Amino acid sequence: MADHIWTVNVAFTEEGDRTRADAMLELADERYHGYGRAKKAPEDPKVPLIGHDLAAARALSDLSHQLLDAAAARIEEREGHSVRVHG
Repeated sequence: MADHIWTVNVAFTEEGDRTRADAMLELADERYHGYGRAKKAPEDPKVPLIGHDLAAARALSDLSHQLLDAAAARIEEREGHSVRVHG
């Protein structure tokens, strides 16, 4: 059984041919918010799920980079020098 579980919520907003996804992670003392967008080309068929997939992937990617930056900051604080983390 897992020791810790994080839940990420992804909310979608659609305006015309554009889809926005907001990925939110709330921890005990921190909140992270990533966002991503997708735009349907005029010649593409209307398939909202594709826009959701793309926007969500971009929002989660943004969120993952924020978590990597937070981890690097914690390491730097403890070690006293700059570090680079890769994702």
